[in-house]
Amino acid sequence: MEMKIKTIELFKVAPRWLFLKITTNNGIEGWGEPIVEGKADTVAATVKDLSEYLLGKDPRQIEDIWYGLYIGGFYRGGPILMSAIAGIDQALWDIKGKALGVPVYELIGGAVRNKMKMYSWVGGDKPANVVAAAKTRVEQGYKAIKMNACSEMEMLDTPKKIKQIASAIQAVRDVVGDEIGIGIDFHGRVHKAMAKLLIEALDPIKPMFYEEPVLSEYPEAFSALSRYTSTPIATGERLYSRWEYKKFLESSGVDIIQPDLSHAGGITEVKKIATMAEAYDVALAPHCPLGPISLAAALNIDFNCINATIQESSIGIHYNQGADLLDYVANPEIFEVTDGYISRWKEPGLGVKINEEKVREMAEKGHNWKNPVWRNADGSITEW
Repeated sequence: MEMKIKTIELFKVAPRWLFLKITTNNGIEGWGEPIVEGKADTVAATVKDLSEYLLGKDPRQIEDIWYGLYIGGFYRGGPILMSAIAGIDQALWDIKGKALGVPVYELIGGAVRNKMKMYSWVGGDKPANVVAAAKTRVEQGYKAIKMNACSEMEMLDTPKKIKQIASAIQAVRDVVGDEIGIGIDFHGRVHKAMAKLLIEALDPIKPMFYEEPVLSEYPEAFSALSRYTSTPIATGERLYSRWEYKKFLESSGVDIIQPDLSHAGGITEVKKIATMAEAYDVALAPHCPLGPISLAAALNIDFNCINATIQESSIGIHYNQGADLLDYVANPEIFEVTDGYISRWKEPGLGVKINEEKVREMAEKGHNWKNPVWRNADGSITEW
């Protein structure tokens, strides 16, 4: 049966997402989520630029199309291009699964688990009300949570701030107990000198992992920090291809990788990243503070990859102001968390059914989300 890509549509929707719909000549529709948070228009422009290559192609030739988009433009990599490719790739897998009547995880080798452990955010960008928020997440069925360690951090900060951070996270541990995982996200806000002090203060709380203890621009620092702690170290939301992950896997300083299905080249690329990580005994925990398509793509990877250990949920997180993930979903039951897990589904393609009427309605309003720019007390710009 002949199948060709006929149309490509983009929808910029609240709170900060960009959705993509690819339709074939025989009416099969695939959805993707190509987005860099705060750069929706830039990614949209890139998708439009790539559309000239895509139109008329057989959408089932996913591997060939991926390399055509990646290699064919000569200049490659980076968050904008890889996120554009990621959304396209998700939509192509969605089409192929629907055409064959099977979930995407079946197409990439089948399932290795029946359900996936989940975690969700508490406390927002500047951690606040974390104890109450943590209790709420546990009541919602989560067995693991994640919170930012801190807000602004000076390159050399005070012992008082270290104690305040440790005290806040200890309060969460005291409330949720030892059976609940607590991921601590440094968000790249902390420089190496302070990261050592923070790790020392937080280790007695037994975190589930430390995420981005320093920025991924400093791969050598991860090896140094790993010698200060027995807590697993995670990173990867700002790495965009297997070639960028290579140096982190070889350095032995990272225990968990966190590729984002909407940033790191989509399902095609993240599957390869996950397999590379398995060879180094490194766990997979896909990053996903995004929308329903990105989450569905991540879960298809999780169901298939043996080293997938936990999945971030974007349902009800602090970024989702003006719209939440389930607002765009016609089958929200697939994302139901029970006893800390989401069960594997059997719906074809990515598995998520998008409420296109809601998407088109919200796209009329659009959004102009930008991340804040933070400054230190001396006026210098610091990491958000």
